[in-house]
Amino acid sequence: MIILQQAAILCGGLGTRMRPFTDKTPKPMVPVNGVPFLEYLIGQLRDNGIEEIILMTGYLGDQIQKYFGDGKKLGVKICYSEGPLEWETGRRLFEAKSLLRDNFLLLYSDNFVQFNLKKLAAFYFEQKKLLTFIVQEKTTGNIRLDQNGAVELYDKTRTEKNLGFVELGYMIVDKHIFQYYEDIDISFSEVIQKLVSNGHVAGYVSRDSYHSISDPERWRLTEKYLSPKKILLIDRDGVINQKAPRGEYIDSWDKFVFIHENVEAMKTLSEKGTEFIIISNQAGIGRKVVAEKMVNSINEQMKKALENKGIKILGIYVCPHHWEDNCFCRKPQPGLFFQASRDWLFRLDKTIFIGDDPRDCQAAYNAGCDSIFLGEESELDNLSLDEKPLKVFKYLNEGIPLLVNQ
Repeated sequence: MIILQQAAILCGGLGTRMRPFTDKTPKPMVPVNGVPFLEYLIGQLRDNGIEEIILMTGYLGDQIQKYFGDGKKLGVKICYSEGPLEWETGRRLFEAKSLLRDNFLLLYSDNFVQFNLKKLAAFYFEQKKLLTFIVQEKTTGNIRLDQNGAVELYDKTRTEKNLGFVELGYMIVDKHIFQYYEDIDISFSEVIQKLVSNGHVAGYVSRDSYHSISDPERWRLTEKYLSPKKILLIDRDGVINQKAPRGEYIDSWDKFVFIHENVEAMKTLSEKGTEFIIISNQAGIGRKVVAEKMVNSINEQMKKALENKGIKILGIYVCPHHWEDNCFCRKPQPGLFFQASRDWLFRLDKTIFIGDDPRDCQAAYNAGCDSIFLGEESELDNLSLDEKPLKVFKYLNEGIPLLVNQ
């Protein structure tokens, strides 16, 4: 499989929906927490192993070039393809053709979604299409997928039936797409439509929410999402409290016993500004061994006891399902991670999950975040290299220096 090292970003639009903010500033340079939005995209690409970035500029493009220069200060190589304001997105990409490698990542400059380039690339090469883009479920979408991920229909008007997905502007592209240009003065969406009609497009489904600076309201939300946060995700049984014997469940507060070393570590981290979100499987509810009302009561008493020690718990997320239910919220599935991210507006790729079960490490990987494992290294033998945790400790207090630095 080819390792992708190049990305191209379309940066030439007027950003009319962001006026008056874009009257004197190109949309990619709109400030988010004091830095241009485009800087977040470039940092994300760099963190995914992208070494070279082409910025296709137009409207007020000199501001972009003056700020980013050759990209050295951000750890990448940046080059520019400049063109007049009037160029459509398809023309802008065509004019950068000589700079593009055979396979490259293409982005719009106003959307941000967490992604893992290795996962996306594996899907792309498995599909054997000329273009694969990240899509997300949406009732008013513009894309219809078949069961294998091929795009059956791409409708810009969103008037056709069963359009359950929308593309997010992150796509892997084969340079052979230029064979499908009937005219260079076109929108790139028209190129996509042509490729779809010839069976050359696939959609990689992302479950994480995406954010945008396409209008002022979304811009404000994106600023909150991208702001740095000190949030740790943490399991309950076996991490905060002692586990029940195998096959049994904590079914009363009397049976809930805190793990002193780990709780003291949470307290120390809280004193340094860390907040916690608890994510826990509770299959006893689905098995009807313990009532959901009792689990909620135990969690509330746990939260109160922890907060009395100065440990701030933002939220507690519980999967109540039996392991045979095939739900999306039971670890190692990442559904609860995505829900927490939506509720508290934090980046999973900048977050760590602390657990004591190999499935916790798998869930973290599936959600796009790192993990720390509390237990023995030998318990992780069946995990893939990508699923392995950052570190293994016996107790959480051993990991305080790492977590503070992270």
